[in-house]
Amino acid sequence: SFFLSVKMSTAVGDQVEKAFQKQPTIFVGNKRLLAKKAGAKGLRFYKSVGLGFKTPKDAIEGTYIDKKCPFTGNVSIRGKILGGVVISTKMKRTIVIRRDYLHYIRKYTRYEKRHKNLSAHASPCFKIKEGDSVTVGQCRPLSKTVRFNTLAVVSQLGAKGFSKF
Repeated sequence: SFFLSVKMSTAVGDQVEKAFQKQPTIFVGNKRLLAKKAGAKGLRFYKSVGLGFKTPKDAIEGTYIDKKCPFTGNVSIRGKILGGVVISTKMKRTIVIRRDYLHYIRKYTRYEKRHKNLSAHASPCFKIKEGDSVTVGQCRPLSKTVRFNTLAVVSQLGAKGFSKF
């Protein structure tokens, strides 16, 4: 019976939290599906966020449970779509991206470099490393500082990579 409970938890999702993690749109206790092991794999809710962004393969076929994921959770993307470079991945499911821009100084008729840091939720369907270029979309407030959700990741090409300035 111990091995059965371990298999059930992996079929339902990655159970690493104290509370039982499940997708609210999927009914877990169906006795017919519990008897069939092959049918349990198909129980996963996912959606398209629209705006030309494809749903990642890991979101469709993965086993993670994330209620703040725009592809498998209860979050809608609306408002701004921004881009930036990942500078920190130290938080759990949250990244910090840096957005560089130029500010015009009229007195000297020149530009100065400026930047802003932005916290964004990183869904487990993305494998994000520091230096990657990401596209984030605005959503409802997910925490005190997080108001954006990762929609697409472009991996860093070389050691130097492409710099905007």
